[in-house]
Amino acid sequence: MFGKKKPVPQIDKDQMELIENAQRRIKQKKRLFAHFVIFLIGAVFLIILNIVLGIGENTKFFEMDWFVFAILAWLFLFLYHLFSVFVTDRFMGKKWEQQQLDKLVAKQNERIAQLEKSVETTQPKPVQPTSAEEKKTSIVNGLTLIVAAGENDAIGKNNQLIWHLSDDLKRFKSLTSGHCIIMGRKTFESFPKPLPNRTHIVITRQSNYQVPNGVIVVNNLNDALDAAKGDQQPFVIGGGEIYKQAMPFASKIEMTRVHESFDADTFFPKIDSDIWTEIDKTFHSKDAVHKYSFSFITYIRT
Repeated sequence: MFGKKKPVPQIDKDQMELIENAQRRIKQKKRLFAHFVIFLIGAVFLIILNIVLGIGENTKFFEMDWFVFAILAWLFLFLYHLFSVFVTDRFMGKKWEQQQLDKLVAKQNERIAQLEKSVETTQPKPVQPTSAEEKKTSIVNGLTLIVAAGENDAIGKNNQLIWHLSDDLKRFKSLTSGHCIIMGRKTFESFPKPLPNRTHIVITRQSNYQVPNGVIVVNNLNDALDAAKGDQQPFVIGGGEIYKQAMPFASKIEMTRVHESFDADTFFPKIDSDIWTEIDKTFHSKDAVHKYSFSFITYIRT
């Protein structure tokens, strides 16, 4: 296309010189082998011309047959070629090759060190918290995990809910309406369509992931939290890995504890009672609409 720049070689001048020198020596050795073969064939041919066919039979120089001088001249050229390749190789042999390789490796290490220094300058490593007070700075005020989990912390199987509890769905809708809901790709794909009156933020490693208009796609939890920073209470709604990543940042958990253990492939992280305090609990017994008994529980970080 017009205006497209030609690719810039990534090999610097010193590296290119080493490569070109190696290629040149390979060609020299190949030419020397061809020269030797042609020399042998040519010498035999000259002898045949003189002795067998009698060409130049009476031509002599210093009382020696002419073809002897021709062969000696050719031999001189061959020896000169041999000297250029192998005598010079004494100074450019294995030791020299190793020196060149060491030079190349040192240059690459220097380049890597420069890149690492540049990365450290532009993106300094985060300082790890050293006290309980400093650790609290990572908590996102208002960030809430909302989940329905069995007694064994089961939350789903084959990317589907294991139960259908009408009151739980109503509570989920009531709490999350008007807010940002953060989820993994598989959780998003479990919905027939985006939920109304909520801003969907989907975390996925897939590039060019296609979503309906209004859905925000990010590549990690930090970007998801940044996208939801305008919401005073964003909700994390799953799945298991996203809950695990988000729990250290959350300040609240809204849980529907289903009082039964289930066979599942996705689980909610264990709630550490040293970190989380239960502040509200409402029990619902099973009935004609609800197959299992359950409790609505609210936890806050202490």
